[in-house]
Amino acid sequence: MNIVKAVYKTSVVSKDKILMDGVPEFAFVGRSNVGKSSLINKLVNVKRLAKTSSTPGLTKMVNYFDINDSFRFVDLPGYGYAKVGRKQLGVWAGLMGEYLVGSESLETVFVLVDIRHEPSELDKEMVKFLVFHQLPFMVLATKCDKLSKTRVNAQVKVLANGLGVREDFIIPTSSENGLGRDRILDYIENVLSEIDENN
Repeated sequence: MNIVKAVYKTSVVSKDKILMDGVPEFAFVGRSNVGKSSLINKLVNVKRLAKTSSTPGLTKMVNYFDINDSFRFVDLPGYGYAKVGRKQLGVWAGLMGEYLVGSESLETVFVLVDIRHEPSELDKEMVKFLVFHQLPFMVLATKCDKLSKTRVNAQVKVLANGLGVREDFIIPTSSENGLGRDRILDYIENVLSEIDENN
């Protein structure tokens, strides 16, 4: 897949503003300092499409970006601003939870985790939440440029065990050197192709 157009669409701060226009959406979630904005920018090859901040967790909005006039990336608030309850396997309250459960156009949730560390309790809660609600997801392991290839492979196993997912659900990525970009875009292209076939 070639991304030839990527533009900011809108940001919403309340449930009633969540877009419901049928455009396929791919959402990005993760801890506040995991590098969501940087990875989105790398995927679309636009340096400042998604704004990065020196203060992790600053984003409290759901940010929409139109891609190729055919689908969207959705940048969700960092975990630092998610309130975790204990009902229904830790339902995530607030705008992020409302989006994940309520969006009619959500095709896949990309869960970003830092390759250098074991998954946090919040990462585990997110995966449990997605499984509970039967939402399709993939895990994107960020900052792989910080480790050797051998160490990346070892950490993928650690993440898989910690999150309770198969290793092929995890895509090693880097917003610095573009690792994983083609694999993510190929995945998105396959999902969109399936949508076209079913329509």
